[in-house]
Amino acid sequence: MFTIRLLSVVVAVGVVAGCATAPPVEVPELAMAVPEGWTGNELEDGNVSIDWWRDFSDDGLSSAVETAIDQNYDLQAAAARLEQVAFDARIAGGALMPSLQASYNGIRRKQNFVGFPIPGAEDRVLSTVFTNQSSSFDISWEVDLWRKLRAGEQAALAELQRSAAELRGAQLSIAGQTAKAWFAIAEAQQQVSLSEATVANFLESSERVRDRFEAGIRPALDLRLALLNVSNAEAQLDQRRQQLDASRRQLDVLLGRYADGTLPTPENLPATPSNVPGGLPADLVSRRPDLVAAERAVAASEARLQVARRELLPTISLTANTGTSTNALKSLLNGDFSVWGLVGNVVAPLWQGGRLRAQVSRAEALVAEILATYVNTALLAYSEVETALAAEQFLNDRAEHLTNSVTQARAAERLADERYNTGLDTYITVLDSQRSAFQAESDLIAARRLRLDNRVDLYLALGGGFEQLDSLLDRNTAN
Repeated sequence: MFTIRLLSVVVAVGVVAGCATAPPVEVPELAMAVPEGWTGNELEDGNVSIDWWRDFSDDGLSSAVETAIDQNYDLQAAAARLEQVAFDARIAGGALMPSLQASYNGIRRKQNFVGFPIPGAEDRVLSTVFTNQSSSFDISWEVDLWRKLRAGEQAALAELQRSAAELRGAQLSIAGQTAKAWFAIAEAQQQVSLSEATVANFLESSERVRDRFEAGIRPALDLRLALLNVSNAEAQLDQRRQQLDASRRQLDVLLGRYADGTLPTPENLPATPSNVPGGLPADLVSRRPDLVAAERAVAASEARLQVARRELLPTISLTANTGTSTNALKSLLNGDFSVWGLVGNVVAPLWQGGRLRAQVSRAEALVAEILATYVNTALLAYSEVETALAAEQFLNDRAEHLTNSVTQARAAERLADERYNTGLDTYITVLDSQRSAFQAESDLIAARRLRLDNRVDLYLALGGGFEQLDSLLDRNTAN
């Protein structure tokens, strides 16, 4: 559904951009030095692929992301907005062309002549009936001597390209949200499995304690603590199941489905891809859709500034019409009854209370605002890449430490259980070791999910394969 809609939007963009000239891409300079390489971590040469989600080697994930891109209703709304902007650009371009219209008028009228009495019929009113038929073709054209209309069209085309970049940005965002939702489900499923195994383990342990209590070997406190541990684990299991259910329903919405939570979902988290091609920092401005959109916003504002300045100049327009005028319908096409007219019009603004110059000043202020917004967007873009790169190493180290923690916690749990069974230690030590082992495994699962989420953030921060649409966004030559 959405794929067809997106193709129609791309065609509309191509038709409009192919028949007119958009402002050339001129990336604003940043008031800072951009390093030659990333400081947060090293990346491979090359750029992120347009289907980066396939790097996770999970067919279910790939299917979910592609379904979301095709069926998500937020994307369909964004595509509809792009269509509106495409038609706005076409409307703006229409002002450059002459307008032609055809008209037909038919008049039949009775007229009374008051004050002219007819001899012998003084009580009657003299009247006559007129009939007139006319047709015409009217042509009007504003001469774009100062290229004001052309600047307006360029602004509209830049806005169109900005909207196309924003649509791609929305597509990448939905892909990222879907991938993260998929990982959230996988983590929740693993947490449920861990909680189920923990409940079973705690139940088995409590039964052993019960046997010892009933045999008079251990006090009632040990049994109470064991049962408390079971109840806490069961409560934790309920919480994990609720989280799994909510994650499944969130994925349904992203896929444009009713949120019944019945979609097949993953059982385990996928492995984190080993390497990411990131390219150079200087290339980021052409790979991030939000930066492309911000640059096109700057271009549009500068074009609108030119429109405001040229409003101060005279406007020249030409109007011509030709047709026929007759009192008989059968003579409407007779050249002997032809009429025509030609009008030239020049309007020069002399004084409008400062309105036009205020519009110029306002347009200049708007350009300054959008330039500042662009620079801030670029700063945030670089920060997102560097932050994600730095987080890669931190999360890798954390996962490694937690893996070691799980190993040590499970060994401590076994040792505490052995010491309790031989009467060398209290049951409180067993409880602490059981809770520590469970928490260590739960934290490890969460850390692996965070590492996957951060990898998605890195893909998006690097542009997510946006360079594949450069041929569409940079069509700046007229056909």
